[in-house]
Amino acid sequence: MSVNSYLLKQTDLSVPMNTLDIILISIGLAMDCFAVSIACGMTMKKIFSWPSFRLAFFFGFFQAVMPLIGWLIGSSFQSYIENFDHWFAFIILIFLGGRMIYENFKKKDPDKKLLNPYKWGVVLTMAIATSIDALAVGFTFAFLKIHLWSAITSIGITSFLFSLFGIFFGYRYCCRFKIPADLLGGIVLIGIGTKILLEHLFF
Repeated sequence: MSVNSYLLKQTDLSVPMNTLDIILISIGLAMDCFAVSIACGMTMKKIFSWPSFRLAFFFGFFQAVMPLIGWLIGSSFQSYIENFDHWFAFIILIFLGGRMIYENFKKKDPDKKLLNPYKWGVVLTMAIATSIDALAVGFTFAFLKIHLWSAITSIGITSFLFSLFGIFFGYRYCCRFKIPADLLGGIVLIGIGTKILLEHLFF
């Protein structure tokens, strides 16, 4: 069951959300950040550096802000947004993932990478793309008995910590096993984009 499906079920039952519910939702939303952070970590030259913390910060920041935006908008535009939010994330991730795979099989400057966590544009694009689900979750918050600030704080901190761990994991195991970062990173992004699309279409 996806995070959105779980929240819709909670809404139908009209029950308040407890701390465990919020923690589970926070972890569910953080998983996309975790996966993308692994791909980013595989491209980094140093693990303990400002770009690592900046990436994790923006992932956590957007994961926290998107539910707030969704909650503010409320139910007025929910059905309209739900018709294309998953396609937006899908197209971005498929495009970046496909480009990364293409670049892997093409002769190129080894220092030039499409998924470059040192570039602000890449960081912001990935942060937005991985937080689309969090926007949809925010819509459901408007109909639940929930302490909003506790929820978004939990979501932001959890995504930040998962992102840091993902960067460390990607950096550590890419160096050890000589994994082609562009190829594996592209596959990861395509997988995440496909997962988001399928969850919205069939669940």
